[in-house]
Amino acid sequence: MDNKNALRAGALVAGTTLMMLLMSSPALALTRDDGDDPGPGLSAFDTVGLYVVAPLALFAIIAGLVLVLDKSTIRVHKPTATKSVTKAKV
Repeated sequence: MDNKNALRAGALVAGTTLMMLLMSSPALALTRDDGDDPGPGLSAFDTVGLYVVAPLALFAIIAGLVLVLDKSTIRVHKPTATKSVTKAKV
């Protein structure tokens, strides 16, 4: 019974994907619009810096500020290991 449901789901996904591809129009990215004035493109170094390094740096700065400026007084400490006292046999 599970094989039949999996086959049905696969056929539905494949059919939906095929219909979406056939019905969609092209993006027309090469056609310029009136008033379109794109700037110069980014180099690979600029792209990596803008979309990888800058978000990581921003995350590190925010996390550092949160750690440094944390004023909460509640701290959770692990209990230290103590020697267990065994009762002497009498």
